[in-house]
Amino acid sequence: MTRTTCLGFPRMGRRRELKRALETYWRDGNATALLDTARDLRARHWNLARDAGADSVPVNDFSLYDHVLDTAVLFDAVPERYRALLAADPLAGYFAMARGGDGLHALEMTKWFDTNYHYLVPELHAGQRFRLAGDKPLAECREAQALGLDARPVLLGPVSFLKLAKTTDGSDPLALLDALLPAYIALLEKLHEAGVAWVQLDEPCLTLDLDAPTRHAYATAYAALALGASPKRLLATYFGALDDNLALATELPVDGLHIDLARAPEQLDAVLAALPAERVLSVGVVDGRNIWRSSPRKVLPLLHKALDKLGRDRLWLAPSCSLLHVPLDAGQETGLPDELRGWLAFGVQKLEEQQLYARALDGQDEAAQALQAQAARLADRASTAGVQRNDVRARLHGLSAQAAQRRSAYLHRRAVQAEVRPLPLLPTTTIGSFPQTETLRRARADHRAGRLDDKAYEQVLADEIRQVLQQQEAAGLDVLVHGEPERNDMVEYFGEQLDGFAFTRHGWVQSYGSRCVKPPIIWGDVARPAPMTVRWSSYAQSLTEKPVKGMLTGPVTVLQWSFVRDDLPRETVCRQLALALRDEVHDLEAAGIGIIQIDEPALREGLPLRHAEQAHYLDWAVTCFRITAGGVADATQIHTHMCYSEFNAIIDAVAALDADVISIESSRSRMELLDAFERYRYPGGIGPGVYDIHSPRVPGREEMADLLRLALRVLDPAQLWVNPDCGLKTRGWAEVTPALNAMVAAAREVRSELEVAA
Repeated sequence: MTRTTCLGFPRMGRRRELKRALETYWRDGNATALLDTARDLRARHWNLARDAGADSVPVNDFSLYDHVLDTAVLFDAVPERYRALLAADPLAGYFAMARGGDGLHALEMTKWFDTNYHYLVPELHAGQRFRLAGDKPLAECREAQALGLDARPVLLGPVSFLKLAKTTDGSDPLALLDALLPAYIALLEKLHEAGVAWVQLDEPCLTLDLDAPTRHAYATAYAALALGASPKRLLATYFGALDDNLALATELPVDGLHIDLARAPEQLDAVLAALPAERVLSVGVVDGRNIWRSSPRKVLPLLHKALDKLGRDRLWLAPSCSLLHVPLDAGQETGLPDELRGWLAFGVQKLEEQQLYARALDGQDEAAQALQAQAARLADRASTAGVQRNDVRARLHGLSAQAAQRRSAYLHRRAVQAEVRPLPLLPTTTIGSFPQTETLRRARADHRAGRLDDKAYEQVLADEIRQVLQQQEAAGLDVLVHGEPERNDMVEYFGEQLDGFAFTRHGWVQSYGSRCVKPPIIWGDVARPAPMTVRWSSYAQSLTEKPVKGMLTGPVTVLQWSFVRDDLPRETVCRQLALALRDEVHDLEAAGIGIIQIDEPALREGLPLRHAEQAHYLDWAVTCFRITAGGVADATQIHTHMCYSEFNAIIDAVAALDADVISIESSRSRMELLDAFERYRYPGGIGPGVYDIHSPRVPGREEMADLLRLALRVLDPAQLWVNPDCGLKTRGWAEVTPALNAMVAAAREVRSELEVAA
């Protein structure tokens, strides 16, 4: 029988049980309830995976917050500032590392490769000591074994762990490899003693461009891991092809190799030729990052080729990567059209799908017939109404290069904007959203359920906007926002008003911690039937003399944070989005909105992992942004926002966006991201965040003033804007009000220092 497995599973639960348990714990500190929920979810998910056909289930892929943070805690890579709290209360210390609190800054957070999942960046230093400080992988393995399941612990591999970490002293994290390996060896020995047959070592960095020291680190690490007693080792790679790292990966002393054939099917021939005899090959033919059913006409030839070369004993079937990046179960989506549901596969369906492939390889006729029916169903997609629209495609075809241009160069625009809209030095603003109160959430739920009519709901929104503006004026902000009370999510809100999108009710995906998103599904050509934001932006501007920003999500971010159709190039879909959003920008401008923010937090996220592919992506991504903003008057100020982005590699592209002002996340890193702007003299306005909104901790005036002083070491005072790291939707007013008051006070303090110095 062909063996099927899974590299990782969604964590949150069918009804986001983990999210609710976490947020309850953060409110009342009931650790028992949280841990009970976590244990129940693990058991439920393992059984789901088994029932869907997985021969073995992954363990230790579950996390209360983040698996990279779990790895750091497991091997005692804990910064000194957390140690006392961690020793006194392990859960409180763990969450302090993740979220801050008790006067402690949280660890830096950034994107997991090119996904929308955020991981906590381990914080290391030269001379760092490691030890095996916990038993989470072994304990969860025992839980699964007690349920009669074949359990395979999942570990982040030692080289990828160090590559994903940062050092506080500028030293090379890979220099710590020799110190780290004994802790890994000790864990593998314990797993071996417990009778574990296989362990999965995730090394996604093997799909990146690697330098000689990293290659040497891989050889060193896996030679050491092979010396001690250990379960069989599955080396898991994903998010791309091995390419020039193939020889390295196949020469490492492991027992199995996993490759991503959903993203890189072209690598199969080379892998089969290089794979040593007797080594297992796990092939990821079902896409773990998107929600479409796979094409049997593409997948079956790959599987037959692998089976012919390897035989049944050496071939495993698995999703391309962890199923963390897709919703749990499409069976819950009874509100979607049957036709669309027939094209979809969430986590459970992906395991069922690969089980069909396995049974087809084993000669079972009913499985082969089911795959034939799936192929026919997918072939009918192109003829479905809305999938292809002649008007959208004609407009895209007729687009000229001029559409991506502003009317004048930046320096001229800056002078015009300063005359039309005078602002003080270090102008203060926020990124867009304000707290979504329980009253607001209840009103939205009642409106959706038909318990609150349109007129009453719109009055709730109007009252909320008025209150938000009053709060901002009381705090003394210079540029205001309407607070976005009408928006459930920064992508979903727009998708609901665009043709070509569909929406789930339960399609939640973890972004970080308890934060979940419900990505829209782009299934057809995209068009804008009517204005989407003009009404509430205009209403807000009518209530104040201060400028109010219009707020849009940019085309690249809508693309990245949706499940995108797989029958059209992503850049084509993005251009369709850009044209729809361009119409919105021009309508806002016509309505008198003079500052328009087009958020692109996912610009860096979409960057291909291999350098050779990045220039092409940046070219079309920048062009799509410029199409969105193109053609507005010089007096109209275009802002953009990017959070959790490392700019060094893409600073030229950031400049090429030709935005008048950009705002970025930088408070957790203490302005480290501004290093890119020191090397590249960006001409426009820059708002490096001084308030970490992902933490419940409220920073004080002096702390924020110090961050501004750090920023002024790199930026000209005329460039510097003052703002939080991100939108304030997830915070409460009890945190937001004092934080914004402190932020404005900090800006005024530093502004006064600059005026005195002048």
